[in-house]
Amino acid sequence: MRLSDLITEEIIKMLNESEGNIAEIQRNEFANDFGCAPSQINYVLSSRFTPEHGYIIESRRGGGGYIRIKRVVMSQSSAIMHLINSIGDNIDALTARVVIENCLQSDIIDNTQARLMLSAISNNVMHCVEVEKRDYLRAAILKEMLLILL
Repeated sequence: MRLSDLITEEIIKMLNESEGNIAEIQRNEFANDFGCAPSQINYVLSSRFTPEHGYIIESRRGGGGYIRIKRVVMSQSSAIMHLINSIGDNIDALTARVVIENCLQSDIIDNTQARLMLSAISNNVMHCVEVEKRDYLRAAILKEMLLILL
């Protein structure tokens, strides 16, 4: 298992054990626990604990500083609307895949719906559209598929 996965698992474990879906870490201390550079912690937080994944990151700098990770708990319709708004006018294939996987993990969609969504926005489908327009079309299709769930 990669170090990023171990760090992610530990943060998720902390969130699951907390009463308010909040984990608080001190970056340097947390990095020492894993024997890695603090930048590795930053990478995990910025790539795996984003608003699109359902998290909010707060930080306070200085000697008593901390990083607070909050898991956002929303109703299904609020979560879908948040996702639609976060997509914007365009979305690349990788980010769209992350959005769909997050929906699957959050039980917003089931496995069949996820597979259908992924195939509808895949590069195999988009190959007949001009490269400059693919991410715009992908965003429009993904948002429409999410709207249907409301």
